[in-house]
Amino acid sequence: MRILMFGRGVIATQYGWALEQAGHDVDFYVRPGRTATYGPFVDLDILDGRARGRKRRISHRWPLTMREDLDSNHDYELIILSVNHDQLPTAVEFLSSRLGDAALLIFNNIWDDPSDSAAPLPAGQVVWGFPGGGGGFAGSTLRGGMLRSLTLGLLDGGPPTAAHTRVHELLTGAGFSVTTVEDFRSWLWFHFILDAGLMVGIRQAGGVEAFVRSPASAKLTLRLIREMLPVLEAKGGVPTRGAKAIRLLPTGPVAFGLRKLLGGGSIYGAVTRDAQVGAQGSAEMMNIYPRDVLAEARRLQVPIPQLAALAPVFR
Repeated sequence: MRILMFGRGVIATQYGWALEQAGHDVDFYVRPGRTATYGPFVDLDILDGRARGRKRRISHRWPLTMREDLDSNHDYELIILSVNHDQLPTAVEFLSSRLGDAALLIFNNIWDDPSDSAAPLPAGQVVWGFPGGGGGFAGSTLRGGMLRSLTLGLLDGGPPTAAHTRVHELLTGAGFSVTTVEDFRSWLWFHFILDAGLMVGIRQAGGVEAFVRSPASAKLTLRLIREMLPVLEAKGGVPTRGAKAIRLLPTGPVAFGLRKLLGGGSIYGAVTRDAQVGAQGSAEMMNIYPRDVLAEARRLQVPIPQLAALAPVFR
């Protein structure tokens, strides 16, 4: 399949590499002038969750094919879009006149309503998904990892489209384990709240390593997530199984499990730690999540006093 990765960020680079390894033809669209800035290759230093043992560590110089132009007459069958949620409207507007006949996998966090976010695009060509990975760049080196599992989703109770089915087959064929979520709107909003709580906890602790050593910071994260759940419901979302578990399970053991998950040599820990070296883990990128949740809570008149009191941490 001819695939275009929109941008050359952490997610686009890792999944682009995985798809090329699976035999697909992968290019990267970058803004004019960025080809020279990026250079012709990327040094991968990542953990690949599809493999086992020593084979998980990928250390490889990968030459990339980048392009700085895109019109509607292209021959790509799939475009994969993974940007920060605040950049999504601009990216969607850009692609609305350049999508052609390609399917579009929107592969990132979303806090606005997904249908509204993709309104300029043909609904039958849009596929919703969420990656299982991350990391950060240090010069030409990408450090991070990707899990074997990832998520695709459906909106409004509709059946999978032909585009959804093609993307599902593409990803499973590349060795990923794909879960399809029927109420992806609620799933995305819950995941956004999880990230917001975790980012405040990490910022308040002074970094991932300090967070892993701090039971108080992990407990704070869980209290914040619980406090933010009514915002999800006020937006029209339905609490997921994960949301219900967060509400019911005791704070101490869950906080301990969270610290264990991010510590040690797990892919989760590597992804979170390595994100700190690049834009994905910068202070601004971490701050924007809780800021957006707090702004929405105030708009909907949902009280979240603990998060409001911590606003200086993410201002």
